[in-house]
Amino acid sequence: MKVSEFQRLIEDIYGDKDAARGTAGTYMWFAEEVGELSRALRRGDRSGLEGEFADVFAWLSTLASMHQIDLEKVAAAKYADGCPRCSSTPCACAEPTPAHGTAQGS
Repeated sequence: MKVSEFQRLIEDIYGDKDAARGTAGTYMWFAEEVGELSRALRRGDRSGLEGEFADVFAWLSTLASMHQIDLEKVAAAKYADGCPRCSSTPCACAEPTPAHGTAQGS
């Protein structure tokens, strides 16, 4: 399944509920799922990790859909040529300090 297909599937399953909840409420659910992923990473539980990664991806897809963002399109546009900062694969950027953002171009 392609990212765009997954995003449409999540829209079909949850779109009405997500629209009613709005961005703020949906973001809070997304943040909660990221917290659950963090706990699963600490525990190293493979089945827990798989489920939490899927949940985070679903909620991220929902947020993108709510704002008419095609995740597959924007991810390809930003990362198709390698690192957005140095254009290398693998990234050749020096590790950032906390005050200077992440290597992913923020």
